[in-house]
Amino acid sequence: MSGKGRIIFHIDMNSFYASVEMAYDPSLKGKPIAVAGNVKERKGIVVTCSYEARARGVKTTMPVWEAKRNCPELIILPPNFDRYRSSSREMFQILRQYTELVEPVSIDEGYMDITDTPYSFMAYDTAKEIQNRLQKELLLPSSIGIAPNKFLAKMASNMKKPLGITVLRKREVPDILWPLPVGEMHGVGKKTAEKIKSLGIYTIGDLAAADEHALKRLLGINGPRLKNKANGIHHAEVDPERIYEFKSVGNSSTLSHDSTDEEELLGVFRKLAASVSDRLQRKEVMASKLFIMIRYSNWKTITRSMMLKNPIDQKNEIMQEAENLFFKHWSREPVRLLGITGTDLVEKEQAYKQLDLFSFTEDAKDEPIQQMMEKLNQKFGSNMIKKGAKVKKKESKTKGTSFNKDFFQDEKKS
Repeated sequence: MSGKGRIIFHIDMNSFYASVEMAYDPSLKGKPIAVAGNVKERKGIVVTCSYEARARGVKTTMPVWEAKRNCPELIILPPNFDRYRSSSREMFQILRQYTELVEPVSIDEGYMDITDTPYSFMAYDTAKEIQNRLQKELLLPSSIGIAPNKFLAKMASNMKKPLGITVLRKREVPDILWPLPVGEMHGVGKKTAEKIKSLGIYTIGDLAAADEHALKRLLGINGPRLKNKANGIHHAEVDPERIYEFKSVGNSSTLSHDSTDEEELLGVFRKLAASVSDRLQRKEVMASKLFIMIRYSNWKTITRSMMLKNPIDQKNEIMQEAENLFFKHWSREPVRLLGITGTDLVEKEQAYKQLDLFSFTEDAKDEPIQQMMEKLNQKFGSNMIKKGAKVKKKESKTKGTSFNKDFFQDEKKS
């Protein structure tokens, strides 16, 4: 690529967990393998699988019993967190040898901006070198998208898997992206795709030509943003610090009188949950951690927090968590003020389930969660999404942890 535009790479590791397992145990190479939770139980869920397993009908989120039925020779392994974190850290260390502008998105993917580096004059060759190094030094396959912005780079990396390198220029958007179903566009899930059919939008090209005001009425501020992306326009910069930002969305309310009435206090929480939910959705983010504030009639103020297994933005979910925290910590003294704050925000289109050994059974039983996983897979066009579930939350008075957050905190220290 040449010209004055930026040169952005999106590096997407192929079947990351399964690939890491094969790297640690070469005897697994070329065999159908799956990483799954609760591997000894028929209710376990497949987290990810090798391409050999996919060719035999094994899919991400599939129950282990069904995967074994489709592929009797399937080798099933339990997740190894430390192993994946270590391989991911080594992967990002290689990327940073080419530019300081590396933005991890998750444990197995990230963006690079090589515009102002000597590598900009040989972008494709550089991508090939990176891909070869990841394969040779870490024994891990990857796909790389090269484009003038992050959105197009993400779309490009999904086009050839495994071990693909795709260049996508803005002028090629009408020929390459516009004919695709709108549901294949990064950032458009099943629900959004269904919703915008009411506007006659079925392809990415339809979205690119859609009426902006109609999109805004239907989808809010996300409507015009999606239209811009469909036209190849995306101005977000590659920001190495983005993963370390811990923003918040919160609201509080002072009661007209000090109260110990449970129904009255829950009514305040319901209004706060609705307000926080609306703001999260307007900002297109989800909260991974929830705080409540209780201020008593004597002005004593306490805050309590809960790390969530899955990011949330719906008022009923926010209300449920806030109510649980409140009744656990309320002293039954008169309350003057209540507050709810969502923190550790993640962009909605980047939100995904955290991998947890004890959550797969609940996922299998919970149809709404299954639908969410399908939605996320549609958004990312990938089988690499980590699964989680509604399980008992761990309460915390300090910064909470999760698999990916632990990894990112380690990244920050290094």
